[in-house]
Amino acid sequence: MGPASGKCGNSPLVSFVVPCYRMAHLLPECVHSILSQSYQNFEILIMDDCSPDDTPVVARSFRDPRISHIRNEENLGHLRNYNKGISLAEGRYIWLISADDVLRRPYVLERYVTFMEQHPAVGYTICPAVGLVDGRDTGILDYSWLGGEDNLLDGRRFLLTKLIGSGCIAAPTAMARKECYTAISMFPLDMPHQGDIYLWSCFALHYDVGYFAEPMVYYRQNQEGMEHTLRRRDPRILFRDNVGVLWRLSRVAAEAGFPKVVERCFDYLAIHYSFRLRCHLFDQSTLGLSSEEFEKSLAEFATCESEARRVRSGAYSGLGDGCYVHGDFKSARRFYRLALDANPWLMAAWLKFGLLASGAVGRQVRSGMAAVRHLRGR
Repeated sequence: MGPASGKCGNSPLVSFVVPCYRMAHLLPECVHSILSQSYQNFEILIMDDCSPDDTPVVARSFRDPRISHIRNEENLGHLRNYNKGISLAEGRYIWLISADDVLRRPYVLERYVTFMEQHPAVGYTICPAVGLVDGRDTGILDYSWLGGEDNLLDGRRFLLTKLIGSGCIAAPTAMARKECYTAISMFPLDMPHQGDIYLWSCFALHYDVGYFAEPMVYYRQNQEGMEHTLRRRDPRILFRDNVGVLWRLSRVAAEAGFPKVVERCFDYLAIHYSFRLRCHLFDQSTLGLSSEEFEKSLAEFATCESEARRVRSGAYSGLGDGCYVHGDFKSARRFYRLALDANPWLMAAWLKFGLLASGAVGRQVRSGMAAVRHLRGR
């Protein structure tokens, strides 16, 4: 641990955990955006993950007694570094914000703290993020926009309708109760890309969520970001995380007694696998997943054959739909058959399979049914 400055006499209410690796040139902007907040009862933990740049020099340049510089003797990797910072934090609330991100409004912390203090059932608070590329404001990140009004969101409803499958939270906008981490989960070390989504999802099973409509945080997007780094290393890591978080969340939800969440996880697992199988079949892209790789993934994650059959039936039914759209009716019939082998109670798959068996007439009927659904949905 490097030199750490002292703290105020009273314990801080908020702990900013600021992981920093090769971000010394951006660290001052992040730290100054915190120091300029109207609410001042906080500490800042600069979590220097044995960074080879000037992070120690920059961290020691701050003279505020609320700032501590913690330098790891060896590189822990981002997840262990996050967890170490959370463990060291003294505040009731923890705001984990990377050294390259910035608070863009001086009152965001005051608004968050006031809201959280007034609503003890809220586990964390978020807001939309604004993209930052080469110092340029690129506008609100669409995925983080949850409406134009401040809201107190029912946690499980938010999980079901927004969070599962979409990942609608921009990580640097979230401030959470420390008890969420200590009582529910820290960052899972085997989820390098989706660990934060897993945590927000688990927290939402047990707590409500606060949402402020005003975008009050900059989220810097660059080629050195975690997603780009992992994609360059091995794109399969991202896919494994995407399905891994759903598999794990389904089990957590089952243990907590929330069957609707379990159902939604399996629905999205089928969608993820179907999309990758479709990419392999039609595009031969790096996003593709062969049938053998699909079965290997099921063997890795499913805890029983019924779980595997459940996901297999949904994925192959979706793949059959993809083949039908591409005009490959023979393959469509084959994949509907595989879906039915896994789950003979899929009525929609039986109907589609039967219509395909009827040839041109069946396809006309299916087109007519699709047109009717489209008109009803308008």
